[in-house]
Amino acid sequence: MLKLLARCAVIALVLTSASAAEPVKLKLAFPSSDRSTSYLAAVKPFVDAVNAEARGLVEIETYFSGALGKDPAEQPQLVLDGTADIAYVVTGLTRNRFADNAIIEMPGLYANMRESVAVFTRLMAANALRGFDAYIVIGAYVTEPETIHSNVPITSLNDLKDKRLRVNNPGEAAALEKLGARPVFLQVTKISEAIGNGSIDGALVPPSPLVDYGIKRVATYHYLLGISGAPLMVLMNRKTFDRLPKSAQAIILKYSGAWSAGRFMDTYEAVESSIMGELTSDPKRHVIIPSPSDLETANAVFAAIADDWASKSEHNTELLKAVRAELTKMRSTR
Repeated sequence: MLKLLARCAVIALVLTSASAAEPVKLKLAFPSSDRSTSYLAAVKPFVDAVNAEARGLVEIETYFSGALGKDPAEQPQLVLDGTADIAYVVTGLTRNRFADNAIIEMPGLYANMRESVAVFTRLMAANALRGFDAYIVIGAYVTEPETIHSNVPITSLNDLKDKRLRVNNPGEAAALEKLGARPVFLQVTKISEAIGNGSIDGALVPPSPLVDYGIKRVATYHYLLGISGAPLMVLMNRKTFDRLPKSAQAIILKYSGAWSAGRFMDTYEAVESSIMGELTSDPKRHVIIPSPSDLETANAVFAAIADDWASKSEHNTELLKAVRAELTKMRSTR
């Protein structure tokens, strides 16, 4: 009997130890597929790195295709209400939550994706943008500046007149209006159908959605006037983060911020470069680089929009001033 009791005690101890060693499971909501560029660049590197180093401590499971919530605009709320612990967020869909991200969407302000991602990441590290008190920011990313892709000829600014073009933020809308076009707000998942049925003539998107969402099947004119990138983020519930063991917190932070931004830039840039190579080598496509005079006209419009935004509040003025100073410093060290 004593041997039996001792054996039972050992088994109970083993089971208790095994239970205690179970990793904390974290749910990450992702609204699209595991083949999309956004997942490969913004989510997968972070998840893989954390899961590898925190094995037995924390385990992140990604739920694809809106399994935790279909509406891309509701992803930040999924994190707040506990449906997800972490989510991939397109902040332009919830502009009222993250109003300061307008500085990242500002037309013509950033020359390329690397500039905008670097500035966005530094602003988040400095807690310079409002709206994130309830979140831990895993990553702050931006697409390449969005360019114009259409199924009708657009080869110059003159061709923009009265064209119905999809936009994803007010800055883009203001820029296109001043350039003569008719902006239409539309989610990226609906662009291909809208061009196909004639409800819009084209869309402002970076290169990767041309493939990810089938837009290049219906758009063969590519006018490469870069206007503004789309801010993207991976956000975690701050209360959930605070409940984790300190060692788990340290691992998550290790692969957040600048580390995550670096992996995003490398992955996204490679994909975008490949897609642009395919477009320019396809004889059935029309890839147009804006003329110097078109660029001069557009840049004057972009600068006016930035100054108008800054004039609306002292906070906006200081934010734009800080970003322009940061860009000047970055460009001087190249």
